Amino acid sequence: MKKTRSARSWLCVMVMLFLLLGVHSVAAAQHGHGPQAATPGVALAGDKAPGDDIQQVPACPFCGMDRQKFAHSRVFIQYDDGSVLGTCSIHCAGVDMAVHIDKTPLRIWVGDYNTKQLIDAEKAVWVVGGNKMGVMTKRAKWAFETREAADQYIKAEGGKISVFDESLKYAFEDMHEDTKMIRERRKARRMGQKSMQ
Repeated sequence: MKKTRSARSWLCVMVMLFLLLGVHSVAAAQHGHGPQAATPGVALAGDKAPGDDIQQVPACPFCGMDRQKFAHSRVFIQYDDGSVLGTCSIHCAGVDMAVHIDKTPLRIWVGDYNTKQLIDAEKAVWVVGGNKMGVMTKRAKWAFETREAADQYIKAEGGKISVFDESLKYAFEDMHEDTKMIRERRKARRMGQKSMQ
């Protein structure tokens, strides 16, 4: 019984992720962005983070958000086929990774919450939760280059220490509720815009 419930839960999560791709693609199209998430790659030197990721991908291809404005949460991925993906958050990066199962991320960088510099997502110290709402999610997922910086954030805002894989797992778990929240906000924004016309 427990094994069946777990399999059913996993299946529900996967179905939601595929549905989310459609929702995010429609939202991106409404913001003037196409449904193609990953873009042709550029030559990257070793493991060094690219210095021009925001110029390469200025807006998140899923939600249309300005990656410069969300430099503290942005994600930049280089895939094994040479393509790259730039998103506003681990939420939108998770959508792409779930949909493109046959593409393997070679390198994943994330914006350091404090410095906004790209850091290795797998070496980062992650903080999940806390008092501040995250980007595209109710449950925040922030990356820090050092444990000291993460501990300072937790002292001020709450949350718990995490690692990249666990933070990505939380992003997948939160997709359903986060998508409902995003839909409601966008619907309210559209209604507000209509009433002003």
